[in-house]
Amino acid sequence: MEPSLRARVRDGDPDAFGELFDGYTRAVYSLAYRLTGNRTEAEEIVSLTFLEAWRLHDRVEPHGESLRPWLLGITVNVVRNFTRAARRHQAAMARVPDLGVVPDFADEVVTRLDDAARLDAVRAAFGRLRTDDQDVVALCVWSGLDYESAAAALGIPVGTVRSRLSRARRKLREAGAGTPFCEHPASGEPGARSGQFPDDGRSRADRWTQPARRPARGGTR
Repeated sequence: MEPSLRARVRDGDPDAFGELFDGYTRAVYSLAYRLTGNRTEAEEIVSLTFLEAWRLHDRVEPHGESLRPWLLGITVNVVRNFTRAARRHQAAMARVPDLGVVPDFADEVVTRLDDAARLDAVRAAFGRLRTDDQDVVALCVWSGLDYESAAAALGIPVGTVRSRLSRARRKLREAGAGTPFCEHPASGEPGARSGQFPDDGRSRADRWTQPARRPARGGTR
């Protein structure tokens, strides 16, 4: 019997990692973009996530279903570390004397003001959540994981995922930013599952707030 992708990844098979990358780059990028709101940072996080996955390959359980939850759990941790490092860098740069550099207004030129304001408001509301609550929103709502998969990705009980998601949605509703985070698909799972990259014609704010749509080819591996 041919070894499963999971077993081949665990064994450090380079071809298996190529398949893993092809199959789940979109999902990782989508989550990274939603967490950072920045395409360039999201692309860097994709690279860091797969490097970390390679480093941790021997921790993959030999039996199971899709490796998507495992990868998205790594993504959440990578984003957290990346953001922490970025804050340190910004703090250091703030101590550098102002040399009168002309600011870059490219984003203002290409983005409608109302879209930018909406995005800022949603990001602000999300940023006020506890870190643990942000994680379950990111995995269940944006990445479309069910409660069991999110629990496996975060290493916590399913009941904890449910309670954190419920608390996060309540706080987002109270902040006036709840609608994009509280929609349920017809299946009744936490988030919808199809397309991933933010190039589907929606506004930047809609791409950032609406539940992710999983690609058709992202089946169980």
